[in-house]
Amino acid sequence: MDYGSGNLRSAERALERAGADVEVTADHRAATEADGLVVPGVGAFAACMEGLLHVGGDKIIDHRLAGDRPVLGICVGMQVLFDEGVEHGMQANGCGQWPGTVERLHADVLPHMGWNDVQPPEGSTLFAGIEPGTRFYFVHSYGVRKWQLPASETIAPPLVTWAEHGEPFVAAVENGPLTATQFHPEKSGEAGARLLRNWLGSL
Repeated sequence: MDYGSGNLRSAERALERAGADVEVTADHRAATEADGLVVPGVGAFAACMEGLLHVGGDKIIDHRLAGDRPVLGICVGMQVLFDEGVEHGMQANGCGQWPGTVERLHADVLPHMGWNDVQPPEGSTLFAGIEPGTRFYFVHSYGVRKWQLPASETIAPPLVTWAEHGEPFVAAVENGPLTATQFHPEKSGEAGARLLRNWLGSL
C-alpha cells in the first residue's frame, strides 16, 4: 500500500525475490482485492496515520480483515494497527485492530537500530523453518511494551513474538489474516526472505 510512508521500493524488491507479483498502489479496489496487502511504514506514528487516513487505508484494512483477506504490517505499519501512539507527549489514534499503546521504549540507547534476535511462540507459521536465535533488523525508538488483548474462551489467541531492547517489546503478531512485524524483513537478509516466503505461502 502506497500511502506516502515506508520503504516501498525495498519492500517491493524483497517481496518480488520471495516470489510475489507485486503492485504498489493506493487504489482502494486493487488494495482491497489483492491476495495479500503489505502496509509498510517509517517515521512518526501520527504522520503515518495521517497518510493512511488520507488514502482510506484504515477502511481498506477493515474491509480486508472482514473478508478474511491477509494483511502484513511492517515497522510503523505494525504500530498503526494498535489503538494509539504517544510520541513527544502527543497522542494519535491508530487503526484499533488491537488494543494497546505504542510508546517510547525504556532503554539506555535509542533508537534501537541493528540486529536483534526474537522469541517466537510455538506453532508460529511466520517463523517456520527459521532457527532459534536468528537475528532480524530493527530501526525504532517506539514500540508496544504490553500486550493487552484479553484472552477469549472461543477464539484462539494471537501468536505474539517478543524481543528485548532495554525491556521486552512486541516484535511480531500473528492473528488470523492480520500479521505484523516491528522489524524490517526486507532488510533482514535470508531470515527476512524466509519469513516473507512463509507469509506468501499462507495466502
